[in-house]
Amino acid sequence: MAFRNRSIVPATASGPTRDPTSRIEELGAALVSLEAITPADLAAALATDPCTEHDFIVQATKSERRAANKTSVAKVWASFHSLPTVDFRQIVPDEQTATLLEQRLARSLRAFPFRQDSDGIHVAIADPSVSGRQAVEAALPGTLVFHVAAEAEISSALDRLFRADAEIGILVQAFESSDTALAALAASHHGDEEDGPVVQIANRVIAQGLRDRASDVHIEPMNDRIRVRFRIDGHMVDTFSLPLSAHAALVSRYKILGGMNIVERRRPQDGQFSTSIDGRDLDVRVSTLATVFGEKVVMRLLDKSRAALELKHLGMPADTNAKWAKLIHAPFGMVICAGPTGAGKTTTLYATLREINSGGKNVMTIEDPVEYVFPGINQIQTNEQAGLTFAHGLKAILRQDPDVILVGEVRDADTARIAVQSALTGHLVLSSLHGTDSVAALHRFLDMGIESFLIASSVVAVVGQRLLRRICDACKEPYEPGPEEMIVWEREGRAPKDQFWHGAGCTFCAGTGFRDRIGVYELLKITPELRRLIVGWATQEELRRLAVSQGMRTLVEEALMLVESDVTTIDEVIRSLYAG
Repeated sequence: MAFRNRSIVPATASGPTRDPTSRIEELGAALVSLEAITPADLAAALATDPCTEHDFIVQATKSERRAANKTSVAKVWASFHSLPTVDFRQIVPDEQTATLLEQRLARSLRAFPFRQDSDGIHVAIADPSVSGRQAVEAALPGTLVFHVAAEAEISSALDRLFRADAEIGILVQAFESSDTALAALAASHHGDEEDGPVVQIANRVIAQGLRDRASDVHIEPMNDRIRVRFRIDGHMVDTFSLPLSAHAALVSRYKILGGMNIVERRRPQDGQFSTSIDGRDLDVRVSTLATVFGEKVVMRLLDKSRAALELKHLGMPADTNAKWAKLIHAPFGMVICAGPTGAGKTTTLYATLREINSGGKNVMTIEDPVEYVFPGINQIQTNEQAGLTFAHGLKAILRQDPDVILVGEVRDADTARIAVQSALTGHLVLSSLHGTDSVAALHRFLDMGIESFLIASSVVAVVGQRLLRRICDACKEPYEPGPEEMIVWEREGRAPKDQFWHGAGCTFCAGTGFRDRIGVYELLKITPELRRLIVGWATQEELRRLAVSQGMRTLVEEALMLVESDVTTIDEVIRSLYAG
């Protein structure tokens, strides 16, 4: 392609522009030729008749298809316009320069001024098209030197610069003023003072949680303060503190948003609400519980802009993925996803649904809550106040002529028995179950009072899983494992390894050395030999020993394979999985 031979020099928005359609087609051809997108992505994007290059890129890199590497797309797009790229992992932006562009405008333009020198103001942009550069030039006077970065990297840089909790101290002072405190409390009850201090504090806590990639936000009253913590990549992180005087108003505000009773402070309550932060739609599940120091609030943040993963992107090894994909296409039987809370069971089940959903099947689910909505699937939200529990909902589903049934969680004996009977009567049943591993899940059914012969006849496979934190790519460096780590490594019979890696800690990972998580899977396929042991009430150890002899790799084995691949660390495996 001709654009590959152009020199990479800073450019301006001046110069002739070509017909948008021809430019888009040329850009698309360049992306396909360099394998940044697939021909199918190109055809699907052009079919939407995009008006601008940015519209085309959005369509071509839709996360639902997951076929495009957005970093590669940014590099090709930059080269197409003869612009350099910038890697925020390798630079430290100048805060004074970055604030030349107001936060809302920077997010709208997807632009980040990061350095100023004799050449001008260096600006990272996610849209290097002529129109994209012109929009930035109109908002930021002066000589601009454009660089290109992936939109996610610019958004992450803006999140680190413009923290939502930056002005909470000022808002707290305003709230604590004698007249304001009562007014703010009243405003939190009525919900009509959107600019009030307590409302802004409540909004900023949620906004910062989303920007920090938190799955849960914890508002915890202590004896002398309110502690705000985020669960990031499975770890609880202390974020900031608030004065106890703000507790009643803050809790009332979240109750109002969640449609809960603000007067009731003794009983546990649940609610939910939707909001939009930085252009991203967010569902928030709210739970309150009385503690000795007052009501604690926990909010689960569900980013609706993040599409559910496909099965091949969960992190399963190729052979495990192939076996699982075959098992879930069985015409009947029960397939179980087992693990503790926060192990990613729902994500695995949703990815499995995407794999088996087709127009020729009636797929129905009963969930609490419905976290993501899928087109073509009949999803049901439980409602205990209306009598719609898992057990009652499952009975109703069986009268709806289903082919595939997803039970969000088997919590009691009634649900377990109906699910097993459904699997035995010609339905494919998918379900999650709390258990330490795949073998323990089978014994959970026995503990619930389900007969062993019914379990042996109905269950097709169990996948046990955990989530391990990935080493941060931005600060990845070699290190020498400690004695405890090496004892575990050698005890599990792993081959000597020349070099181990960990994360040193940086701004990208908030100093933890980890960023994002990957699944670890233990697939237990129920064979005739295992069925005989189940009917005979074999112990967990006997079942596990036979499964391993038949080729099952345990969670620890799978996790240490990730250490061999430099994805995670031995210490992370010990923390999450190792029992000694």
